[in-house]
Amino acid sequence: MPIIIRLDRVLADKKMRLNDLADRVGISNVNLSNLKTGKVKAIRFSTLEAICHILDCQPGDILEYVSDGVAPSDDAQT
Repeated sequence: MPIIIRLDRVLADKKMRLNDLADRVGISNVNLSNLKTGKVKAIRFSTLEAICHILDCQPGDILEYVSDGVAPSDDAQT
């Protein structure tokens, strides 16, 4: 998957536990854990905004795009 979740790194930098972030964001620990491990297919902008607000970071600090070396096809646009 070309999108890498770096939430664990940001949490470590901020010295915050996943449980504490989940409580402050208002989402379940399981959902936040799934996000952290990359098991989700989508994230609401409101959730991303809350995470960034609490961690005082930018979305790019949490999400990273890594090319898989395959150019997108025209079919991917539809």
